[in-house]
Amino acid sequence: MKFGLLYEMQRPLVDGKMDETALVEETIEQCVLADKVGFDYLWFVEHHFLTTFSSSSAPEVMLGALSRLTKRIRLGFGVVVLPHHHPVRTAEKLAMVDQLSGGRVEFGTGRSAPYEQVPLGVDPRDSRDMWAEALEMVPQMWMQDEFSWEGRFWNVPPRRIQPRIFQKPHPPIWVAAMQPPTYKIAAEKGIGVLALASAAPSTLTDHIKEYKASVKKAQPVGAFVNDQWANFTLGHCGDDNEKAQELGARAIKSFFGPDRPYVRGQADVYKKLVQAWGGVPEHIEGLFNRVLGAEPDMEVGEPDIDLSVLEQIDAGTMCERGVIVAGDVESCVRGTERHRESGADQLMLLMQTDQITHEKAMRSIELFGTQVAPRFQDGA
Repeated sequence: MKFGLLYEMQRPLVDGKMDETALVEETIEQCVLADKVGFDYLWFVEHHFLTTFSSSSAPEVMLGALSRLTKRIRLGFGVVVLPHHHPVRTAEKLAMVDQLSGGRVEFGTGRSAPYEQVPLGVDPRDSRDMWAEALEMVPQMWMQDEFSWEGRFWNVPPRRIQPRIFQKPHPPIWVAAMQPPTYKIAAEKGIGVLALASAAPSTLTDHIKEYKASVKKAQPVGAFVNDQWANFTLGHCGDDNEKAQELGARAIKSFFGPDRPYVRGQADVYKKLVQAWGGVPEHIEGLFNRVLGAEPDMEVGEPDIDLSVLEQIDAGTMCERGVIVAGDVESCVRGTERHRESGADQLMLLMQTDQITHEKAMRSIELFGTQVAPRFQDGA
């Protein structure tokens, strides 16, 4: 099993403000440590306008810097939002980082959401088709000496794209996926799945099995099939088991807080989240039933589970289910095993959040890389 760190680029606020200079320096320090202690991947998201939630608006710059500061760790674009960029620029930027890193780039793709698309001039109704067209174009640019294209969204006369990609024929291709229809598309196109939804790994097992079976019949969009599946979760490894689990639970609940752009305006977001986390624990079923038994508002439909009720799901339950991988080394081993049992090839861990200090994130990376990950290497 492989292990990666995923970065939204967050840190605790100071007096209600983000210290962006400190954030950049801390992120680099954490990534260099991850390379040193044996992590396999670094993944950087691409987000825009998500104030306090994500400062990773230019992942190609961060990964370009890290290409010279790290030695062996894979550098994942997790993901390039293809509708936001001309495909030529996508091919050029990733090729440059691939050259700088000696061939360590991973090409994750996605299409974002209307809140980010609209200010960048992208019609949300076109985003899926734009993603699909760009996905066809970019690998061809890397493989062909001279490239040309006539499509719905882009037209490129015959041109040579520079620099050339370092990896031959091209880097592995992935897609950010949160729903079964996207898993199916990934299998059809022969690209890896970055399962970025927060979920108990047991709820993904059947999807992973179906993907693994279907991808064998893929017609790959690139030169080869990438049949890997990566699970996402929050990870926090500490010396004190109870404190580390409580901090991990607090961090993931803050990640989906009511002020977050991903949950704002979604009437049933917490109900869906509880389902993804494995359902309502028995010891708080009564509390949930009272909420769900409330009289529905005719304008919004079924009543939502309030965040305060979501917070009643205890850290121990979340760790036991693998919703988060948190606690001391042995607890993190058990949580990781839940993800291995699901069939995932990689575990992407969110360790840097606005609830976890830089010092605690560094200790977590060190413990996980040196004492947890080795238990899941080939032959372990």
